[in-house]
Amino acid sequence: MTEQQENGIYIFCGIQTNEKEDFGNILLDKEERSTFTIHYKDAAMIAARVPMKIYHPNKENLMMHQQLISKVMAEKDTVIPISFGNVFHSVEDVEILLENLYPQLEELFPAIKGKMELGLKVIGKTDWLKSEVHASEKVEKLTEQLRGKTEDAGYYERIQLGGATQEIFASIIKEIEQDVYTPLDDSAEASKINDPVGEKMLLNASFLVDRNKETEFDQLVNEAHEKWKDKVDFKYSGPWPAYNFVNIRLTVEES
Repeated sequence: MTEQQENGIYIFCGIQTNEKEDFGNILLDKEERSTFTIHYKDAAMIAARVPMKIYHPNKENLMMHQQLISKVMAEKDTVIPISFGNVFHSVEDVEILLENLYPQLEELFPAIKGKMELGLKVIGKTDWLKSEVHASEKVEKLTEQLRGKTEDAGYYERIQLGGATQEIFASIIKEIEQDVYTPLDDSAEASKINDPVGEKMLLNASFLVDRNKETEFDQLVNEAHEKWKDKVDFKYSGPWPAYNFVNIRLTVEES
């Protein structure tokens, strides 16, 4: 007879409510589980009972986690996202977690109430980036000096060429930030520039936007895209919960 696996409590996100609620069933590791809420004062965690183990962030599990949070966002105007894979031993542990977090949640609830996160990535088109680099007299001069030289002989010219190319990219990034990011930043409640992903990414930004201003914000994105569409590609995503604007540590303090 095999030993029964210990159950744990998987948490998805926090909401502001005094009511017991459920948000349907989820499918985690091909097992269907019902959701429910765990409460402390007017704060609650949406949770499900699951086997106590490490859950791998494969495509199906990540999609399940995000879909459940998106469903909550469609019904609630104050959602605190929790990253994938957090499992606690018991309901009591989650209650302790909520009690520990409550001072932060009291500040976060009004800060994100009625708001959502939107993401914008701006990626330079290869041909345009090349044309910008080669339009530089400094780059062309260094490129000409390198023709016919061995790698060792052209060592310092290659360093200078790399530096000159970086200066051009830095100038383009600055222009994108001024022309695209700044107007969006002015419209958003908060914004954040994240690290770029890939050599051609010129902007990787997240914006906290009031739901009532989503149409206005979309229009600003569309105007920027219309101006830059021949030079760059836009990847506009959302709405998401405020992942980039919530920073809480999920720990249960020992009593």
